[in-house]
Amino acid sequence: MFGKLIGEVFGTFILILLGDGVVANVGLAPRLAAPAYNWNTITFGWAFAVIVAVYVSAGVSGAHLNPAVTIALAFKRGFPWKDVFPYIIAQVVGAFLGALGVYLVYMDGLVKAGMPNVWCTGPGSVFGQAFWGGAGAASAGGYSFVNAIVAEIFGTAVLLWGVLASGDSKNTGLMHNLGPFLVGGTVLAVGLSLGGPSGYAINPARDFGPRLFGTLVGTQGLFADGYWLIPIIAPIIGALIGIYLYDLLVSKNLPAK
Repeated sequence: MFGKLIGEVFGTFILILLGDGVVANVGLAPRLAAPAYNWNTITFGWAFAVIVAVYVSAGVSGAHLNPAVTIALAFKRGFPWKDVFPYIIAQVVGAFLGALGVYLVYMDGLVKAGMPNVWCTGPGSVFGQAFWGGAGAASAGGYSFVNAIVAEIFGTAVLLWGVLASGDSKNTGLMHNLGPFLVGGTVLAVGLSLGGPSGYAINPARDFGPRLFGTLVGTQGLFADGYWLIPIIAPIIGALIGIYLYDLLVSKNLPAK
């Protein structure tokens, strides 16, 4: 069990190091003129962050890397309930350490910029006050909390469909260990198609661990309102809806093998 928890810590660390890393890269634009970076950069960066993290940790822990995935697998795939809380703690610790890694890599730029929120989603994030300017910056963040909840539920449900399909031997199936690419591609699709209203946390640990770290290093307002609960609760709801719908609409209709 200790080895599995280390796998979850390390995998989630990689996820946030590369995921929040691309957000910092876009927000601070340290090497290119700011317009060279855009939403596509962020979505592709997060997708490959998932791919690398899953490849590294899947053989050790199953690469949940997400409390919503862990809880959904406990409900419908026989993952032991006694392991759920340890997995979640490991994921939050890994996410916190990943944010520390981003801070160390981008420390000078973050300090000079006043420690902006490159850590987590919601009001005050770089999505709401885009450092690169442009027409989109004025309208970013204009969605209600209810709209953000809906987006997180849909986004996490889609994530579960990709995760479940990637490991479903009765479905089309993936050969030669290509499952992580489907999971990463699902995250890319969610970011490109559904990520606008909430910033697509779709992972409670991904949001909460860096939110804690950002608060400690001086980013303001990360717990100023109730928004921080949305990326914790809504992804869990979305994951449960996603796994139940997959079994209802897909699993029960697959041919026996």
